[in-house]
Amino acid sequence: MLIGMNGDYRSIINGQRSDVFAMIARGTLWMASAPYVFVVRHRNRGFDSGRTTVHQAGVPVISVGNLTTGGTGKTPIVCHVAKWFRASGVRVAIVSRGYGRGDRDSNDEAMELHARLPDVPHVQDADRVEAARIAVEELESQVILMDDGFQHRRLHRDLEIVVIDATCPFGFGHCLPRGLLREPINGIRRADLVIITRCDAVPESAISSIEATLRRHKPDLPIFRSSHQPMGLLEYPDQVTSIDQLNGQRVAIISAIGNPQAFEHTVRSCGAGIVATKHFGDHDIYAPQTLSELRDWIRDLGDTIDRVVCTHKDLVKLQTDRLGGKPVIAILIDLSINGDLSPWLNQIVELFQSLDHLAGDA
Repeated sequence: MLIGMNGDYRSIINGQRSDVFAMIARGTLWMASAPYVFVVRHRNRGFDSGRTTVHQAGVPVISVGNLTTGGTGKTPIVCHVAKWFRASGVRVAIVSRGYGRGDRDSNDEAMELHARLPDVPHVQDADRVEAARIAVEELESQVILMDDGFQHRRLHRDLEIVVIDATCPFGFGHCLPRGLLREPINGIRRADLVIITRCDAVPESAISSIEATLRRHKPDLPIFRSSHQPMGLLEYPDQVTSIDQLNGQRVAIISAIGNPQAFEHTVRSCGAGIVATKHFGDHDIYAPQTLSELRDWIRDLGDTIDRVVCTHKDLVKLQTDRLGGKPVIAILIDLSINGDLSPWLNQIVELFQSLDHLAGDA
């Protein structure tokens, strides 16, 4: 690529930079978007027309996905839905592609989900159909929760939840690589419901505008608003303390997530003062050389900071409570939804019960 996924790339595609290089880069990226959009539309037409095979899992499938690339706040929603099923006595499994895991058994999202949902199995496979087969046949799952599944249409789903980040809802209005959209906005017509995340980070007018855009494409679309609530501080491996301890602290931020600006907003909302930041590409594995550079950077900051703050997804990879002589803590995030998802989730339970009854009769 011409530019990295963070930093310059984002400032170019969102129009913040207006220099000659940025304008040339935007033109180049726009031209590169045309073949991408053609392929996406051709692929979607195959599924819409029935020419491309869609595979049944044998149990109900819920997809939680995005229109855009990058961090939209899916993980707290996946946790919320999975916990609802476990509390209802339903055996649920998560299946995902496992993007960015490399040679490891699981990626950072899977490690975070395991820490938050130790009783929910997680199968990672680029072939989500195969992952679903494993979940049903080997793990005896009754419901499958497909993480990041909106564009993975080979696996039939019974409930399509799309997550929209209020701080960057429509990928700056363009598909990849000119913007962050994975497909044109009209793909939202496939959604059964939308959850807008980080509503606390934008004004009411921005949320209303997002809702109006969505309903232009699907007038009867159910839309929920949600916010990410900091619930505590996690010190590796499992010591949780009050979020109030961050108030008044001078901190350095490190992160390898899709939307670092939203995380910075969260840190400030906890009363901390941000002295310095280091952001890496989404799913960066924090290789030994990177960790060495981080230690040197933190030592150089010295007494200007009190501690280092990261996300839960970062901490499961860092696996340490100190870097460069400073304590490291992660902010634990929970989800607050303005509305009740139970009617949709209860329909999934009823669907499983009917499928189970039919299987018993057979």
